[in-house]
Amino acid sequence: MEKWVVAAKRADFYGIAKKYGIDPVLARIIRNRDVIGDPAIQMYLRGGLEDLHLPREMKDMEKAIGLIMGAVRQKKKVRIIGDYDIDGVCSTAILFRCFTKIGVHVDTYIPHRVMDGYGLNADLVVRAIEDGVDLLVTCDNGISAYQEIASAKEGGMEVLITDHHDIPYVEEDGERIPILPPADAVVNPKQEDCPYPFKGLCGAAVAFKLVCALHGEDDRITKTDLEEYLVLAAIATVGDVMELQGENRILVKEGLKRLPGTKNAGLKALLRANGLEGEVTAYHVGFVLGPCINASGRLDTARRSLELLLEEDAQRAAVLAGDLVHMNESRKSMTAQQVEEALRLIQESVLKEDRVLVVYLPKCHESLAGIVAGRVREQYHRPVFILTDGEGVVKGSGRSIEAYPMYDEMVKCSDLFIKFGGHPMAAGLSMEREKIEELRRRLNEQCTLDPRDMAPKFVIDVPMPIGYVTEDLIMQMKLLEPFGKGNTKPLFAQKGIRVEGFSIVGKKKNVAKMTLEGEDGSRREGIYFGDMDKITEISSSGDLISILYYPQINEYQGRKNIQIVIQSVRADKPVSD
Repeated sequence: MEKWVVAAKRADFYGIAKKYGIDPVLARIIRNRDVIGDPAIQMYLRGGLEDLHLPREMKDMEKAIGLIMGAVRQKKKVRIIGDYDIDGVCSTAILFRCFTKIGVHVDTYIPHRVMDGYGLNADLVVRAIEDGVDLLVTCDNGISAYQEIASAKEGGMEVLITDHHDIPYVEEDGERIPILPPADAVVNPKQEDCPYPFKGLCGAAVAFKLVCALHGEDDRITKTDLEEYLVLAAIATVGDVMELQGENRILVKEGLKRLPGTKNAGLKALLRANGLEGEVTAYHVGFVLGPCINASGRLDTARRSLELLLEEDAQRAAVLAGDLVHMNESRKSMTAQQVEEALRLIQESVLKEDRVLVVYLPKCHESLAGIVAGRVREQYHRPVFILTDGEGVVKGSGRSIEAYPMYDEMVKCSDLFIKFGGHPMAAGLSMEREKIEELRRRLNEQCTLDPRDMAPKFVIDVPMPIGYVTEDLIMQMKLLEPFGKGNTKPLFAQKGIRVEGFSIVGKKKNVAKMTLEGEDGSRREGIYFGDMDKITEISSSGDLISILYYPQINEYQGRKNIQIVIQSVRADKPVSD
């Protein structure tokens, strides 16, 4: 049973609304996002590039500038080591484009997901030494590569780390002691002694900060260049599912403004290949563009995506973009097949009784295990591990729910893993095949989840009659964008709704349309994309219903009308448990 809970955070909503010229509904939503106080509200609603913190506030930024400018003057050979996901590809593209612009002798290497694994490894260091690399620059990785960077230093290279991941540490007498690699400069705002005020940047945003700092040293980097790098940083911020708060909101908002007019031939081609014209939202990046950029790193090599972002010829870019779109379609098809197989295995076995689902899919591509785990979690709302065959071992990815700290639970079974890592909501692992059943047994034996923990939870921003929704309110809500992790799309609720004119439409019969009538007699067009059996049963009963919804303006053939997008529905009862 779903849990519907009304957010009960308090503030002077009418005072805030009057001060900032917004509807009190928006003031309440802002408070629900924990945006408190005039400076924070002002930045949330109207923050721009001028509100970003200065790059030189970041620890070791001056050293990083010195290393890069020294490489320019002394004609040193520089190699950028990135990562195979969207953040690694975008950060590599940002640094390569900037370094090339100022005359750095530079090349790039993005590790292969299967052959190389994540980040800097010993083989890559040896190869760089053999190739005569003078300066090794990492982006979106490197902070945990202590031994590899020590080897690079021993081999005579300078090393610059740009990263955003947590700093490794050891515990001594209850105190965490950070372990920093012996690099010449470490640019990562997560360092405890880094004075940079905002810690939530992605790898590409850290790279963007570096090129902004270089802009102050070399006038060959123009403001137009910085705007193009900003677009890449925005795409990576959304694609890497960073919290859309503070600086991240500004980076994404300003980057997305500039994306439709980008000069980047590869991005223009990718927009065109996906039929995206005009305004591009965070949704489009997260669910259309981002998966295309990620697809090559999952199924082939991320160098294909990097090549697209660096391409300057429009015809060649169109071919590359088309390849990525087709690859993403293949990825979606493969994912759907494995999700179907996972659900079948669960339903047809004792697995369906487990509170922690451990599903072995030997034919699943290891790069898809995390996506499949996420889809199965959505279906069952339980923590899920998807395991598949790797090179001589079983590899796996986990996706969790709020009540289950996945990494901490894995620590209790650490003797079963060859390697593992993660955080409360997601994890990765490798292990021997013979230990799969024992892992399943122990995770479930030590699990303390109860049925309430495994019920989907919806937090309602405002219980609001559908009659209160106007075009002006919907337009004002654009001030709250971009939506995503840490700044979710607002959710409203109303009970006492009567349904009229119910019908199921669409080629796949997966869209329900209806007219909704509120308690005050106001009527709005409603649309629903969820469980058709559920909405049909509830709507055809003739009883009043409660809905969770988000309003939007639907435009068709030049006509506009308000549309209520129903997120969930149930037979009428109070909206709060």
